[in-house]
Amino acid sequence: MLVVASLFILVSSAGSSYINRGATVRQHTGCPSSLSKGCSKAFSEFFTPLSGSSLSTRSATGSSSSSRIRLASSSSHRRRRALTRAENPVPPTEMSLPPSLKTSPPMKVGLFVEPSPFTHVCGYSNRFKEMLKYLDKAGDDVTVMTTDSNKNPPSSFLSFPIETTSGFVFPLYPDITVSADLLQRKGWAILKKSRPDVLHATAPGFMCLTSIAYAKLFRLPLVISYHTHLPIYARDYLGFIPGIVELAWFALNVVLNQADLVLTTSPQLKKELEDNGVNNVDVWRKGVDVDVFNPSYRTEQMRNTLTDGNPEDPLMIYVGRLGAEKKLKALKSVLEATPNLRLAIVGKGPQMEELQDYFKGTNTVFTGLLQGEELSQAFASADVFAMPSDSETLGFVVLESMASGVPVVGAKAGGIPNLIQDGENGYLVPVKDGWVDPDIFLSRVQSVLNDKEQRSKMSSAARTWAEGWGWEAATSQLRNLQYKKAIDNFNSNFWGV
Repeated sequence: MLVVASLFILVSSAGSSYINRGATVRQHTGCPSSLSKGCSKAFSEFFTPLSGSSLSTRSATGSSSSSRIRLASSSSHRRRRALTRAENPVPPTEMSLPPSLKTSPPMKVGLFVEPSPFTHVCGYSNRFKEMLKYLDKAGDDVTVMTTDSNKNPPSSFLSFPIETTSGFVFPLYPDITVSADLLQRKGWAILKKSRPDVLHATAPGFMCLTSIAYAKLFRLPLVISYHTHLPIYARDYLGFIPGIVELAWFALNVVLNQADLVLTTSPQLKKELEDNGVNNVDVWRKGVDVDVFNPSYRTEQMRNTLTDGNPEDPLMIYVGRLGAEKKLKALKSVLEATPNLRLAIVGKGPQMEELQDYFKGTNTVFTGLLQGEELSQAFASADVFAMPSDSETLGFVVLESMASGVPVVGAKAGGIPNLIQDGENGYLVPVKDGWVDPDIFLSRVQSVLNDKEQRSKMSSAARTWAEGWGWEAATSQLRNLQYKKAIDNFNSNFWGV
C-alpha cells in the first residue's frame, strides 16, 4: 500500500545512509539494562554515508561477512525469479508446535507500526491487536508508536500506552497516514524512557526506516515484520517504469537485511525473500478468532442485504481493501457467465468509485466498510468467497472466510496456497501475468455453487482447518522463539560467531 513513497525513500536510504553497529555493540541478554554510551557518536555515524566496501554485516547464520547487505544477483536468471511463487505450501503438521505462552519471563517490547492498527481496518490490524492481547496476558510491557489520521487517536490499548507521531496522508490511500518521525524523533524519547529488550517494526514504510536508525543508536535487537509485498505493488502501480521490480527488490534487500530477524506471513514468501537475497527470515504464524468468524453468524437478513433482496440466488463475496492490486475486475466475467449469481463487495479503498462504475449493470452490491457482528454475518452468509489477488502475503480474509464455513476460490500465489488445500477446503487457480486464469476461476466458482453436497463438505473442511490456528499459539511462538532468535542473532553479531 505504501508503494511509491516507501520505494523511493527505501532506495534513497540504500544510496546514502548505511549504519554499522560497530565493535562497541553491547551484548543483549533479553533483560532490561541501561543504554550503552556513545549515542552521539553513533548518531553522527548514522548520517555519514559509508562506501559499500567498508560495510560490515552478518550472514544468514549470524557470522560476519564482507558486505553489510547481500543484494540479489543482477543476473537475468535472478531477475526472472523476482516474482516467482512457491508451488508447494507447508502443511501445518510440518510446523513445530509453539511453546506455552508464558515459557519466557516478561519482557519489554517496543512496537513501531504504521498505519495505526487501532483505527485502520484490515487483516494486518487484527493481527497486531490479537498479538497485543496475548502479550498482555503473558505479562509483557509493550510501548506502541504509530501514526493516525484521526483527530482523537486512542492513547492506549489494553494496558499498553500508544504514542502517536506526526505524519502525512499517503496519496494513493488517503485514509492512511504515514510517519514523519525521522524528522520529529519522537521515537527517540520513547525508547530512551522504555528501554525495550527488542524493537519490532513493520515494513515497508517510513516508520521502518526510523526504527532501523533507532535500533542502531540504542543498540537494540530489531525485528521487522513484512506485510505488503513491495515488488508486486511496484509492478501493479508503477509497471510502466523500466526496472521497477528490480529496484523494489534492491530496496528490500537494503532495508530488510538491517534486521536481526525478518518475519513474513507465509512459507512461500519466506522462500521468495530468501531466494532474492534477504537473510534471517522466519514465518510469523497466522491466526484467526474462530468465535468471531463462525458459521453461526449466517442470517437471512444479512443475506437479503448482500443479494439486494434476492436471498435465494447464489452469493459470491469479497471482503477487503478495494485497490488495483486486488484484481477485482476479474470477477465481472464470472458474474456475467453464471445465471442469477450475486456479488457482494465488502470494504473500501482507492478503487471503490472506479469499481462501482465498472460493475454498473451487474448483480453487485457494494456495502462499504463493515465491522464487528455485521462483518461476521457478511462472511457467514455467503456461498463462496472469491480472492483473485496475487499480492496476498497471507490473506487473513481467506482464513476468516474458512472459519465462517465458506469455501474460497483463490489465486495460486503468495500465501494463499498455504491456506487452501485444493479440492478439499477450496480451490486454487493458476496465475499468469498477474491475473487468475479466467476460465479455471469461473469453473471453480461454478463447481462450488452447483454441487450442494460438495459445498457442504468443503464448508466443513474449511471450518476444521481454521480451528487449528489460534492467536495464542501464534503469539507464543513470536515472544518465546522469534524474539529470542532476534536477540541471539544480535548477540552473535557482537561476538562474531
